[in-house]
Amino acid sequence: MLALSEIHTYYGESYILQGVSLTVGEGTAVALLGRNGMGKTTTIRSILGFTPPRRGEIQFRGKDVTHWAPHRRARLGMALCPQGRRIFPSLSVEENLTMAARGRDTAKGKGWDLARIYERYPLLKARARLKGTSLSGGEQQMLAIGRGLMTNPSLFLLDEPSEGLAPMLVRDIGKIIAELRETGLSILLVEQNITMALDVASRTYVISSGRIVYEGVPSELAANETVKMLHLGVAEGK
Repeated sequence: MLALSEIHTYYGESYILQGVSLTVGEGTAVALLGRNGMGKTTTIRSILGFTPPRRGEIQFRGKDVTHWAPHRRARLGMALCPQGRRIFPSLSVEENLTMAARGRDTAKGKGWDLARIYERYPLLKARARLKGTSLSGGEQQMLAIGRGLMTNPSLFLLDEPSEGLAPMLVRDIGKIIAELRETGLSILLVEQNITMALDVASRTYVISSGRIVYEGVPSELAANETVKMLHLGVAEGK
């Protein structure tokens, strides 16, 4: 579904991504883990075309999209659930959802539309007429995920979906991501919450100072105390 090969991305003269390579297989959930400032969000921005790489290649659904504009990548099937949720404050919950709608095939019972979102997440239906920003943090995160699904993506990029949420809500978001993985949606999850990420991912990458320093299955990372301590700030035994 997605392949990054030796991506080098800069902000001005600041050298952020220094040869990042990773892949997301079709129908799999991949977690990109790392501390703050290590290049996780820049990787997302490079994939989407918000901050294009100076060198390297991005392949999406078999096409070289390295130099495509962001809207072309979105039309091909990328969607983002952004860090901080970015709910439109002047729109209701339902308007936040419907403004993003495209590409559904409800006549054949496929794809995401408003009815399916409400069926899967009835809390959003109950809050449909409220302003999106009047929801709690966890409800806003659910809304941001629903808004992304309304674009009917083939690849869903989630940037720190657990940020700022209480542990119980983090578990709820983890369950939502796991459910989406089971539908066959390809997912790239950028996270600092290691426990949640390891629960939902089928493969993990660790990024540090703009470089991938570890790749493996979740069980291997869970057992690797050195990587967790050096690059994720997790004390031994946790």
